[in-house]
Amino acid sequence: MTVPNMRPHALFELPAERTPPAADAGPIWVSARDCREALTELPDRSVSLVLTDPPYFIDGMDDCWDNGRLRGRVREGVVGGVPCGMKFDTAQGRNLQDFLTPVAREWMRVLKPGGFALCFSQARLAHRTAAAIEEAGFEIRDVLAWRYEGQGKAFTQDHFVRRKNLPPEEEARILAELGGRKTPQLKAQMETIILGQAPRSGTFVENWLEHRTGLIDVSNPLIDPAKSPGQVIAVPKPREKHGHLTAKPVDLLRHLIRIFSDDRPETIVLDPFAGSGSTGVAARMEGRSFVGYEIDERTAHAANARVERMQA
Repeated sequence: MTVPNMRPHALFELPAERTPPAADAGPIWVSARDCREALTELPDRSVSLVLTDPPYFIDGMDDCWDNGRLRGRVREGVVGGVPCGMKFDTAQGRNLQDFLTPVAREWMRVLKPGGFALCFSQARLAHRTAAAIEEAGFEIRDVLAWRYEGQGKAFTQDHFVRRKNLPPEEEARILAELGGRKTPQLKAQMETIILGQAPRSGTFVENWLEHRTGLIDVSNPLIDPAKSPGQVIAVPKPREKHGHLTAKPVDLLRHLIRIFSDDRPETIVLDPFAGSGSTGVAARMEGRSFVGYEIDERTAHAANARVERMQA
């Protein structure tokens, strides 16, 4: 596919001392910065779409995210020997909301009137993600679901019973009573995507004519192109993670960008939690400009190089 030969807007380029080490660093698509600092430097009403996958605040994946530490503890779907999301703590949701609310307020400031914010969230904490976005001033327009085939997370309790060294008759009775029942986690098959919209300026038509935001394009969806786009979007998990634990499929991101933003090179897609750079790749493939931030320096440099490889 031909990709427009775009460069990031000059307002969004990093100072030279922050650029990835290279003979010719080229344009900066993903900056190695904490978005909580970097977002404050973006101009008001300069972004058309926010599409992002923030930390979920489970199992060390929070505002102290450390890719190096997590790599040492992780295999596919598992952190420290326990399936991702299995360490339940009521503080997780509150911490997520407290972290995300001020970030979402910056999204509100930098978005054009009527612009959309699409934010991934783990299903059981989606209410906290939505509350943070709503608290920042967005209208919650919908909740979408990325559908995939994950792994089962539930555990039987049989091994706990067997470790008690009970008399054989008592152990057999308890196991029979349990009947193989498991902890309350069904097989993972979706992640939610909260859809927020910044307040419009005037009517939908007036807002679109002035800002090219606020309306959606369902005429040419990437996923299931013969059908009108729905709330549930079925896309397999990506085989290649590009060094990131929670990488999202590029086709899913392209599908969302195509629907929720205008197809012009000057349309800016923002990902404050850019990770492996998949949103940037998708934005460039769809002919949009891109601005991304990633706090982990090693990940940011790899993501920037990956987005830069999307040449015409």
